[in-house]
Amino acid sequence: MRLVYLSVLPLILLAGFTSAAVTVEVGENTGLRTWQWSHEGISLRLVQRLPDQTRAYLQGRGFPPEAADKIATTCFFGTMFRNDGTLPLDFDLNTWKVAQTGKETAMLVREHWKTYLEESAAPKAARIALHWSLMPTQQHFQPGDYNWGMMVFGLPPGESFDLHMQLTLGGKPIVTTIPGLQCPPEN
Repeated sequence: MRLVYLSVLPLILLAGFTSAAVTVEVGENTGLRTWQWSHEGISLRLVQRLPDQTRAYLQGRGFPPEAADKIATTCFFGTMFRNDGTLPLDFDLNTWKVAQTGKETAMLVREHWKTYLEESAAPKAARIALHWSLMPTQQHFQPGDYNWGMMVFGLPPGESFDLHMQLTLGGKPIVTTIPGLQCPPEN
C-alpha cells in the first residue's frame, strides 16, 4: 500500500520541553489515515480501523451481530508501540485521555471490555479473542521491545479528538498530545 504524506507537526512536550513529531499519512487506495508520534526512539503508530473491519473481525470470532455492531462503532485504531531508543519505557493507558471540545474521557481499555463482555451474549472464545487483540493497559518496554494491538477511544465514527498521553521514559515523565485524530468513518 502506498501512503500519501500529509503533514509533520512539531509538538512541545510539557515535561522537559522536548520536541516530538507527529506525521499523518493517508492510504492511497483505502483513504485511511495513519498518525505516527515519535520521540527519542519511541514511536506510536495509530491506524484507522473501519467499523466494518472490526464488525467482520468480531463476527468471525462468534460475536452476535448486535454486539459486534455496538463494539465496532466505538472508534478502534490498530496500533504499534515501539521502543527503538536506549531507555526503558512505561505507560498506563488509564492515564491517557481522549479530549474533545474541552471535555476529557478515558479510553476503553481491556478492563472496560472485560466487564461489558461478561454481560454480553458473546461466547467465551470470542471474548478472549477481543481481550488479546487490545493493547495491554499497562506495559514496560526495554530498548528493542515493541507490541501491537487495538486501542479504543469510545467515540462515534467520524469524530475528531486529541489524545493526551503520559509516558515514563528512563524514569522521567513525558506528557504530550497527538492532535487532530479522527475516528474512522462509517461506510
